Amino acid sequence: MDRWERVDRIIDRWEQTLLIIFLGLMILIAFSQIVLRNLFSTGLTWGDALVRDLVLWVGFIGAAMATREGKHINIDLISRWVPAVGKPVIEGMTHLFSFLICGLLTFAALKFLENESQLRNVTFLKIPSWIPGLILPISFGLMALRFGFQSLRDLFLFIQTSLHDRGEEA
Repeated sequence: MDRWERVDRIIDRWEQTLLIIFLGLMILIAFSQIVLRNLFSTGLTWGDALVRDLVLWVGFIGAAMATREGKHINIDLISRWVPAVGKPVIEGMTHLFSFLICGLLTFAALKFLENESQLRNVTFLKIPSWIPGLILPISFGLMALRFGFQSLRDLFLFIQTSLHDRGEEA
């Protein structure tokens, strides 16, 4: 686990750096488009498409970061009625379920990119359309890894707590 946490911190630094760069670039291009259109009746032909792709990248990088920090969106209906003792089990099951869903979404994103590459579509500046879509399997895969390790951590804590409680009863 310690090795994973070190790798995850390195990935987090890359995510933060990319997020800052992409967000800044997105704002700069969008602002440039506004100025060029309003003052010069022109614009960057590729500007809108790039901003759209940057929004996708910023959103999915943000989702991966939220998963790392445990601030992802979740629906917490069951734990309201579960006693405090059962909440770690529910949390572990939620992490496991999220791991499975993100794993399936990673697989689906890879299939989507495979189809995109076979169609040979291009986006702005003749970039193959599958390249901007790379963020999908990357982010879903990273979220799956993070949920998977959170599930393992939950399991280890549950076992440790159970063994500790049994030791106190004896």
